[in-house]
Formats: sequence, structure tokens, C-alpha cells
Amino acid sequence: MKNAIEISHLTKSYGKNRGVIDVTLNIKEGDIFGFLGPNGAGKSTTIRSILGFLKFDSGNIKVLGMDSVKDHVNILKNVGYMPSEAWFYNSMKVAEAIKYAADVRGLDCGEEAEKLCKRLKLDTNKRIKELSLGNRKKVSIVCAMQHKPKLFIFDEPTSGLDPLIQKKFFELINEYVSDGATCLLSTHVLSEVNKYCKNAAIMREGRLALLDSPDIDDDTFLKFYYDEEDL
Repeated sequence: MKNAIEISHLTKSYGKNRGVIDVTLNIKEGDIFGFLGPNGAGKSTTIRSILGFLKFDSGNIKVLGMDSVKDHVNILKNVGYMPSEAWFYNSMKVAEAIKYAADVRGLDCGEEAEKLCKRLKLDTNKRIKELSLGNRKKVSIVCAMQHKPKLFIFDEPTSGLDPLIQKKFFELINEYVSDGATCLLSTHVLSEVNKYCKNAAIMREGRLALLDSPDIDDDTFLKFYYDEEDL
């Protein structure tokens, strides 16, 4: 099976602030891959490097067989990315924000967007400024999924979602993956990884601390997640 993502010796320094150090990681096509780690561990830096949003110091990354730097534009056409913070124009209606995201890609995603909004119980007539955090997250999910990409990258997607919508979110991921997509799921929630992910990695202090397949038990999780003096 081919790799959807290949990271080789990725290093990115922010000077005095920690980045990532010599990270090597492969994610196979059709995988739902859990990416764990405390705040500041290097998860977001790794994700932004994968997407070509950051210029890293050394190493190389291939995404869907393409170079993350040279083929940045083509990679983004095939990726559905949901950042941890959901930012939209407050004055827009939900339907307008979703259509705008599709128009930027030059695609008509109306049918898929309608299906997603129905599944997630998202009111498309409300304005963004009227939405709760959870409903803003739903808009972000629809924008990431509506073009049916080959690769999904989600950064803390379920925070703010109620349990029923969390369940529906993972049902949708499984459906897309069954149709040939791959998913990288960055999260703090171990139970999500153990329940839904096929493989997982834990980042700690900018390095890859553990690469394994779930189920990760709580003791192992805590050992790699925190400093001993914190336990």
C-alpha cells in the first residue's frame, strides 16, 4: 500500500522556541492516523509543514506522491484541512461561507455540502456571528469535507462538538476513508484515537516519542505525554 504522507527527518527551529526535531513518519493510504501530543509538542508545526505553510530547515515531505514545497498548490487541491481555530467572516451566512470555500477551489460542491449540513444538523441560514463554537466547528468540517478530498487533515476537530455530532463526524470520516481517502487526526483525546484510528503517533518536546497502533493504554499514554514530575 502506498504512503499518503512521507515525512523524512523534518526539522524546524523557531530559535529559542521549540519547533520539531528530526521527525520521520509515514502514513499509509486509507489510514485514519491519530496524532497526539500536549500543547507545544510540535503537532501544528508538523501539520503546517505538511501543507506547505511553513518553510522548514531540513528534511523533506511528500504528500500524495508530491513534494510539499514544489507541489504546494496541487497538494492543497487534494487536501481537506480543518485548523483548530475556525475563522470566517462574521457577517456571512453559513451557506455563503460554505459556498465561498468551494468557489475558492473553483468547484461546485453544493450537493455534498447539503448532505453534510443535514448530517451535522447545521442551520445554513444563520450568520457566522450568531453561531456557538460547536456550530462554527461544523462549518469548518463542511468546508474541509465538501470537495471530497483524497486526504483529510483535522486539527482538534471535535472540541466544542456535542457527543452526538462527534459520533456523526467520525461516521463521515469512516465513509470517506471507505471510498479511498486518508485522514490525519490531531487530537488530545486518547479515547478517539483508540476507537477510530488504525495507527497513531505521540509527539513530545518536538520529537516523535512513540509510533504505534492503538490501543494505547492510559499509563503508556501518560508516560509519553507528560514529564515524570507532572505525574
